[in-house]
Amino acid sequence: MTVLAVKNLLHDKVRLVVTLTGIIFALVLIAVQLGLFLGFLETSSNIVERSGVDLWVTAPGLPHVNGGSAQPERRRYKVLEVPGVAKAEPYVLGFGNWKLPSGAKESVQVVGYDLESGMGGPAELVAGSGDALREDDSVIIDEHYRKKLGVTALGQTAEINDMRARVVGYTRGMLSFTTAPYVFTSFKHSQRYMKLDRDQTIFVVVKLAAGAETRAVKRALKAALPDSEVFTNQEMAWKTKSYWVFSTGAGITTLMGAALGLLVGIVVVAQTIYAATMDHLREFGTLKAIGATNRYLYRVIVEQAVLSATLGYSVAVVVAMLVVNAARNGDALILLPPRVAAGLFGLAVLMCISASAISIRKATRIDPAIVFRA
Repeated sequence: MTVLAVKNLLHDKVRLVVTLTGIIFALVLIAVQLGLFLGFLETSSNIVERSGVDLWVTAPGLPHVNGGSAQPERRRYKVLEVPGVAKAEPYVLGFGNWKLPSGAKESVQVVGYDLESGMGGPAELVAGSGDALREDDSVIIDEHYRKKLGVTALGQTAEINDMRARVVGYTRGMLSFTTAPYVFTSFKHSQRYMKLDRDQTIFVVVKLAAGAETRAVKRALKAALPDSEVFTNQEMAWKTKSYWVFSTGAGITTLMGAALGLLVGIVVVAQTIYAATMDHLREFGTLKAIGATNRYLYRVIVEQAVLSATLGYSVAVVVAMLVVNAARNGDALILLPPRVAAGLFGLAVLMCISASAISIRKATRIDPAIVFRA
């Protein structure tokens, strides 16, 4: 940084504070909105992405993984006949009502999976055991939702759709975009909770044999089951993300918030840098009178912008991390991975340099004779 750029910034400390406040506000707003967007993407499909499933066989017209409808469980036998299929198990995912100790009801998502294969079950248990789900009326919930579901200890009982449920374990990291907590149980228990017939399931989830080609097996399954739909795990994850994050408007809203933060930052920084340039017109005129080139003036103003961006970013990233940490106890997940945090610095520099464009034009068009005018 040139000494001139630093002195110009520090000359009016009030204006510098205003500039930095605008940058910090804009970057924190962008970081939080982008973090919310990434959190939405994560929580909207984490049940799919952590399932360990290769293919999903569903009833026709599935809008997303949370909107499945019942189909005959016997379809899994046809699935098992298809070459390349190693395992095919019934799987339930549907909304139900959890009765709180107060008598009030809380919406939950019942997840019923095959205990032997483990496909679609809880990814990380922090208390209890998956084998405990073999016991009658047993369920596992995420530790994040203990308070929401009124659970204070393992072994506590509640009701799901007016049927007894006993908490035998806690999982971690299975947050829900819909804010309806996931409740894991065995497939047979989930049939009872969701009032399905004994020969019904919501999905048939498939694990491929080693070396099997996913697309080829998918085509074979569609040919064998013309009255069903078949999705790869990636397709199911994207279908679910697309619905919850974009179709509901949640994702678009957060991205618009990030864009608004960027616009606010550019406007504030542009105003303050332009005002600083106007206050130093005579100084810039003096530089041109003694032979300074436009390139040198560009450099001074751009360096001011980069210095402002660096100072503002340093504070903004700390504030953003505090917000991210504070949100961990809430239902809305905010993610700020290192790559996004690093990208924010580049965005800050770009924002400040863009805001300096008007100032650069003004400074380079100065008539050096301004120095000699009264």
